[in-house]
Amino acid sequence: MTESDPPSAEAPVQAERFSHARSAQSMALVEDYTEMIDDLAREQGEARVTDIARRMGVTHPTAAKAVARLKREGLATSRPYRGVFLTDAGVAMAARVRARHRTVVDVLIAIGVCPEAAEMDAEGIEHHVSQSTLAAFEAYLAARG
Repeated sequence: MTESDPPSAEAPVQAERFSHARSAQSMALVEDYTEMIDDLAREQGEARVTDIARRMGVTHPTAAKAVARLKREGLATSRPYRGVFLTDAGVAMAARVRARHRTVVDVLIAIGVCPEAAEMDAEGIEHHVSQSTLAAFEAYLAARG
């Protein structure tokens, strides 16, 4: 296709798909950090940025930037000389992410993927699966018993 060719009828559909993928990728970071903060809070009573960075495998400034985003989005709060805490909205997001992850892992295992690979693959898939696909996964698992 050259610049003089007419636009494809498929172009708007492709643009929508790419836009959705970019949005999901951006949200994946928020979801991962929210889930990690929830995990640390359950284990240690609070989540310090240092611990978040270590567990996420990123630098302290990268974790601090992510926490700042969570705070801007109303998902977390922090206190001087204390850790990071999730708001009710942040706790709810972490629960949704954890449940979605479990569903994806269970489907992958049900179709024959080994548990270790299922856990690894679910980390990417869980952020991109639509609600309708997730509902189909859940129906599939329920039908299997």
